[in-house]
Amino acid sequence: MRVISRKRLKDFWKIHAQAKTPLCAWYADITTLDIQSPADIRTFYSSASFLKDNRVVFNIGGNKYRLIVKINKSYSVAFVRFVGTHAEYDKIDAAEI
Repeated sequence: MRVISRKRLKDFWKIHAQAKTPLCAWYADITTLDIQSPADIRTFYSSASFLKDNRVVFNIGGNKYRLIVKINKSYSVAFVRFVGTHAEYDKIDAAEI
């Protein structure tokens, strides 16, 4: 699976240095997956939440950070829609971002 865009993750960990290791681990995992169903994601991330419109919320770094991606299975692409702290996540509508 390709991730668009890794730059968004890098920009976040430049501000939140503790997020770098868990975000890099997520990136390494997701790029090796062939996602055809939510079960494929649950294999690596049992706490992932699935929202409408193929959006998935990942708890990153012991739930300190949240990552929302939109999955396009046909093209095997994960679009990073949001990366932020748990407090920042609480202020957004995850289903609409």
